[in-house]
Amino acid sequence: MSQSGTGNGAEADIAGVAAAIGEPSRARVLLALAEGRALPASALAAEAGVSASTISEHLGKLLDAKLLTVERDGRHRYYRLATPEVATTLEWLSRIAQPLPVSSLRQSTRAAALLRARLCYDHLAGRLGVAVMAGLVEHGWLVEHGWLVAEASEPAGGPERYLVTESGLAELAAFGVDVSSVPARRPSVRYCLDWAERRPHLAGPLGGALATRLFELGWLRRGRARRVVHLTEDGIAGLGDIFGVRADWAS
Repeated sequence: MSQSGTGNGAEADIAGVAAAIGEPSRARVLLALAEGRALPASALAAEAGVSASTISEHLGKLLDAKLLTVERDGRHRYYRLATPEVATTLEWLSRIAQPLPVSSLRQSTRAAALLRARLCYDHLAGRLGVAVMAGLVEHGWLVEHGWLVAEASEPAGGPERYLVTESGLAELAAFGVDVSSVPARRPSVRYCLDWAERRPHLAGPLGGALATRLFELGWLRRGRARRVVHLTEDGIAGLGDIFGVRADWAS
């Protein structure tokens, strides 16, 4: 995580961050915020299943670990993940963690919905996110292991970078996603390895911009459970027509 380094050569305090994440209630708080929105302490207490006084203590520890930031609006406070890298870290930890036992139909339904389609910070994940990423690659709009065309002067990237092709730039612009508007200070094309699918979904500013556009078009809507999203009928048809995403992503 980017905030872990001190810039003076000291080793990162992995144990400290792990301890902050490792308490079950705090882990639930972080997961509740993993869709990128800010929430008040009362909502986070409900997500974690703890009292108001207890959630205050947990939030303090997460703030101290620089995993959260707090925003003030008058007398109200809203908490959010400190950086997108926190959400990425949670996604990676989920790949090596054992699944929690499912003890109710409600938990089973929510778990299945998260596997199908969810938000990982501001971008799509789950089977739907993986299917959209695959569609972009199959169409030739993304090519592995490259840099954004606008950043072609940069040295060759590592495996977490993708190149947007000229046709990809044109097609995404026609769809309403302006790749050139993404801040150059952050990699515009990155993938995040989906913890359930073990395949990449589109992350970074481009992934966020694409998800935002799908919400704007009404192709995507938020579910009742945190992070869960659903495709509308227009979304199923539109993603099939434009990105070649077939309906079998939901199976």
